[in-house]
Amino acid sequence: MAYSEDHIALAAEYALGTLDVDERAQVETMMSVDKDFTAMVEAWEHKLGVLNQMVGSVEPRPEVWDRIKAAIGHSEPQAPIVLPDTLPPAVHQIEESAAVLERSNVIRMSGHARRWRSVAAFTSAIAAALVALIGIQLFQPDWLPEAMRPAPRTQLVEARAPAAAAPSAQYVAVLQKDGGSPAFILTVDGATKNFTVRKVGAAAEPGKSFELWLISDRLPRPRSLGVIGGGDFTARAVLASYDTDIVNAATYAVTVEQAGGSPDGNPHSAPIFTGKLVEAVPPAAPPRSPAR
Repeated sequence: MAYSEDHIALAAEYALGTLDVDERAQVETMMSVDKDFTAMVEAWEHKLGVLNQMVGSVEPRPEVWDRIKAAIGHSEPQAPIVLPDTLPPAVHQIEESAAVLERSNVIRMSGHARRWRSVAAFTSAIAAALVALIGIQLFQPDWLPEAMRPAPRTQLVEARAPAAAAPSAQYVAVLQKDGGSPAFILTVDGATKNFTVRKVGAAAEPGKSFELWLISDRLPRPRSLGVIGGGDFTARAVLASYDTDIVNAATYAVTVEQAGGSPDGNPHSAPIFTGKLVEAVPPAAPPRSPAR
């Protein structure tokens, strides 16, 4: 069983014999019902009893006895001294003074122990109150009076709008057959090389798909850019892997393939719509530095 500091102090003071009548009765009552507390009292008695054993007896030297005998006028062994039954008043006074002094020391020691217990309990209470106050200030400051609330901290944050990216060049190719009406319009972003195909007047045959190809004299064969979807717009990002010069100078062609596109990455029909890119929107000029 865990005991408080007061219980431990009571057990120690009981072993010292510094408790008053009421406190001794309290300790003896606890000992009668609590074996663990009794063991703690006995342990204190054992610890404090060892202090007496640490002081050994001192046998005086023979010459000391000789001087004592010479001083009292006897050199031969004398009969044992028998004290009278009734001690002189002076002896009684000495005994009473010693008893009073001992009780005073015991009371003073007991008072010191109680004061230390009170100081320890008061210090612990102050520490617990400070911890609680700090926790409330951090997490629930509204619970405190206005004077005890922490002052609000104001932090200025400078927000800067991100610099707008300069518009990049835009390229357009009209994919048509022999100068006829446009079938598709291909738009390529000069910075990202992302492209969009807009269907204008072409309609795929049932069970067939339109597929877009990049044709360049710097490549050994046409490269597929994917199947053109059935909607009005189809967007792809596959041109990013090609050099800019190849992208800008290539011929873009549309073939009719089986549903889902070419199975082997090669065109299986002659191109029916072709076109080349032209710059539709030039890149934005860099902003000029203000004159100084």
